[in-house]
Amino acid sequence: MFLTILVGLFIDGVMMSTIIPQSQWIANVLVVAAFFWVYQHASKQVKQLMGYGLVVAVGGEVLFSLVLGMYTYRQENLPLYVPFGHSLIYAGVYYLVKEPLFKKQQHTILPILYCAMILYSTASLVFVKDVFGFLCMVIILAIFKWRQVSQPFFLVMFFTIVYLELLGTYFQCWYWPKIWFGNISFIPSANPPSGISVFYFLFDAGCLWFYKHLNPLKWQRLRRFKELRRKH
Repeated sequence: MFLTILVGLFIDGVMMSTIIPQSQWIANVLVVAAFFWVYQHASKQVKQLMGYGLVVAVGGEVLFSLVLGMYTYRQENLPLYVPFGHSLIYAGVYYLVKEPLFKKQQHTILPILYCAMILYSTASLVFVKDVFGFLCMVIILAIFKWRQVSQPFFLVMFFTIVYLELLGTYFQCWYWPKIWFGNISFIPSANPPSGISVFYFLFDAGCLWFYKHLNPLKWQRLRRFKELRRKH
């Protein structure tokens, strides 16, 4: 996942596009191939979530990028690799937090990630006036406090998206305007905003909504299993 992000974004970047004008299509092929490799080896449940993730990702990208202009891709389009990349990241983080080594050490890892998230967003606020990114991080903290969500999953997702966004904006695959949506002047933003992974809560909610309504019996069994685990 991390290698695909690095290579795919480098290929789609401005520097490579000056050498190979159609470099974005090479990135498309690479990311789509990586998606289907993971899909082929995934469990049945994750395959379904990856499929739902494609639908959610396309809808979210069209809304936030093409309609609302919250960020803009290099060619002012929606690259094919983007929705496949979102779904690939979703599956990659899902499997990463289930690794035995991560689960064994998560009592040490999670407090470090939690503090690092706050420090990163605070530094972005102080040094580059990233109000938008900081507000997104505050929303994440509020969700952790008031909603029952998987903190290991979303903390790892936070830094995966930091990695993605720093590379994507460095290679100039996309950019974020200096103010929110390019219109709201009292909410300045960095390029990229620090806490933008908050939108993966919406992504996750969308995937689970599809899973819940298209697999009602499996969803009920999953809820009962989680209830039993909490009681024990």
